[in-house]
Amino acid sequence: MRRYVHFTSLWLLLFFLFHLVVSEIPSNQRNTMINLHNLLQNNTGQSPWNSARDPCSWWGVTCDSDNSSITRFSLQFFSLSNPDFLLVLCQIDTLESIDLSNNNLSSIPSGFMIGCGNLSGLRELDFSTNRLSGSLPNFDGFLKLEVLDLSHNSLSGTISLQMDGLVSLKLLSLGYNQFVGKIPEYIANYSNLIKIDLSYNSLSGSIPDRFRELPNLQVLNLSSNSLSGEIPKFLSSIQTLSISYNQLNGSIPSNLLSQPNLRTVDLSDNSLEGSVPENLSSSLVRLRLRNNRLNGTIPSSSFGSLQNLTYLELDNNSLGGPIPRELGFCKSLALLNLAKNQLTGLLPVELGNLTKLEELKLEANNLVGEIPSEITQLQLLGKLNISWNLLNGSIPSSVSRLQNLNHLDLRANNLSGSIPGSIGNLNSLIQLQLGSNELGGRIPSMPLSLQIALNLSSNLFEGVIPETLSQLERLEVLDLSNNRLTGIIPDSFRGMGSLTELVLSNNLLSGSIPDFPPRVSVDTTGNLDLVNRTEPSPTQMSPTRKTKKTLSPLLVAVIGAGSTIVISIVAFVVLWIYKKAIQIQSEEQFSQPQVTTENILSSNDVHRSNINGKYGNFFYIISFRRMVSLYFMLGR
Repeated sequence: MRRYVHFTSLWLLLFFLFHLVVSEIPSNQRNTMINLHNLLQNNTGQSPWNSARDPCSWWGVTCDSDNSSITRFSLQFFSLSNPDFLLVLCQIDTLESIDLSNNNLSSIPSGFMIGCGNLSGLRELDFSTNRLSGSLPNFDGFLKLEVLDLSHNSLSGTISLQMDGLVSLKLLSLGYNQFVGKIPEYIANYSNLIKIDLSYNSLSGSIPDRFRELPNLQVLNLSSNSLSGEIPKFLSSIQTLSISYNQLNGSIPSNLLSQPNLRTVDLSDNSLEGSVPENLSSSLVRLRLRNNRLNGTIPSSSFGSLQNLTYLELDNNSLGGPIPRELGFCKSLALLNLAKNQLTGLLPVELGNLTKLEELKLEANNLVGEIPSEITQLQLLGKLNISWNLLNGSIPSSVSRLQNLNHLDLRANNLSGSIPGSIGNLNSLIQLQLGSNELGGRIPSMPLSLQIALNLSSNLFEGVIPETLSQLERLEVLDLSNNRLTGIIPDSFRGMGSLTELVLSNNLLSGSIPDFPPRVSVDTTGNLDLVNRTEPSPTQMSPTRKTKKTLSPLLVAVIGAGSTIVISIVAFVVLWIYKKAIQIQSEEQFSQPQVTTENILSSNDVHRSNINGKYGNFFYIISFRRMVSLYFMLGR
C-alpha cells in the first residue's frame, strides 16, 4: 500500500513538472509583454505587472487553457493616455480580444490598425469610454472581428466605408459620439449582427428598410439622433427596439409590437400619429410611446396577458376614452404613466391590484369621480400624481397606509372635506401638493419628513396657522395663500432652517410679520391687518410728534432771536445795494442802461419758484457793464 502511494505521488509530481514545461508561453510573447511593461512604466510611471512573474498571471492578461499563448488583453480603468504601447500589442499574434475601455486614449495609431488587422484570430475590440476624436478608423483586414465597441468617445464625421468588410460582426456599438450623415446600407449585409447601437449621435435620414433583412438582430438602438421618415418592419428576432428622440413620423406598424420575442420598445419623443396597435406581445417588459401625437383609445384586449409588463409610458399624447380596467391584470407594473392625455371616466378600482406599482401618474386628463380607496393598498407606491383632473369627493382616510409615498400631488381637482389627520403619519413624504381644491377645515399636523413643498393654497382652510408647521425644519416652500386663515404668523417660522419661500397672501391674518432671514421670500399681500415689523405703526409715530411739540421755551427764544438778526442783516444789505445802484445811475445821466430782453420778467414769471430758481435773488437784471461797476463798488 505504501509503495502504491509513493508511486502515485511520483506520477503527480512528474505530471505537474511536465505541465509547467509544456505550458510556458513562447519567448517572443514573453519578450513582447516585457516591452509592454517597460513602455507603460516609462509613459505612466507605473505598470500593473511584475515582470519577474509569468505573464499569464499578470493582471488583465488571459492565456489559453494550457497557458501556452496569450489570448486576451484587458487593461481597463488605468488612465492610459499614450498610445505608443498599442504598436507593440499587435505583435502578440494569438490575441482574440483587446479591451482598453475606460482610459484616456485620444487616438488609435494607424500602425495598430494595420498590425491588428492582420491578426486572424482577433474577435473583440473595445475602445469605449476614452477620448478618441477625429474620424472613424479604417477596419480593413478585420475579417474575423465579431465585437466592435467605440462608444462614449468624440469620434465625428460620417460612417461610410470604414467598416465595409466586417462580415463576421455580431455587435456594433458606436453610440455617444458625434457622427453625422446617413446610416450606411451595407450594415444590413452583416447577417450575423445581433446588436446595433448608434444612439446619441447626429445621424439623419431614414432607418434603412434593409434592417428587416437581419435575421439575428435582437437589439437596435438608434435613439437621440435626427432620423426621419417612417418606422420599417422588423423580423421576429427583435427583442429591444429603441428609436426615441428622433423626428420619425407616420403610424406605428401594426405588427411591430406583437413580435413574439419583443421585450423593450421605446418610440418616445417623435411625431408618431395614429393609434396604439391592438396586438401587444405577451413578452413585453417595457413600452414607452410618450411624447408623440398618438390618438384613439388605449387598447384593452391585450393587457390581460401582459404579465411581464413592468413599465408603461403613454403620457403626453392625445389618447382618449377610459383607462382600461384590464391594466389591473398587469401585476408586474412598477410604473404607469398616462398623464397629459384626454382620458375620461372613473379611476378603475382594479388599479388597486397592482401591488408592485411604485409610480402612478395620471395628471392632466379629464378623469372624474372619487379617488378609490383601493389605491391606498399599493404598499410600494412612491409617487402618486392625479392632479389637474375633475376628481371630487374627499381624500381617503386610508391614505396613511402608503408608507413609502414620497410625492403626493392632488392639485387642481374638486376635492372637498378636510385633510385626514392620519396624513401626518406618512413618514416618507417629501412633497405634498393639495392646492386649488375645495378642501376646508383646519390644517392638521403634517409629516416631519416634508422637504420640497407643502402647497395648500386656493382652498377653504380656516382657523389659525398651526404652530406645528414650524417643526418642518427641512421644508423649502410653504404655500398657504388664498384661504381663510386668521390669527398671526407664528414667530417660530423664523427658525425653519431650509425655508426659502413662504406664501401667505390673501388670507385674514393680523399682527406683525416676523423678521425672516434674507434667503426667505415672503408674500403676505392681501392681508389688510398685517403690519410689517420693520415699518413704524401710527401708534409708534405719536411719541415723535409729541417730542416736536414740547421744545423748551429757551430754545424757541434763541431760534427766534437768531432768525430776526439774520433777516435784519439781509434786509440792510439789500437796501444798501439798492441805494448804491440808484446813486450810480444818477451819476451817469448820459449813459442808457442796456437791459437784456431775455431776462425781463413777464407777468407770468412773477412766481417765487421762478424768481429763486431762474433769476436768483435779483428782481432786475442790468447789463453786464453795470454789474461789473456794482461789483467793484461793493468791493470798495
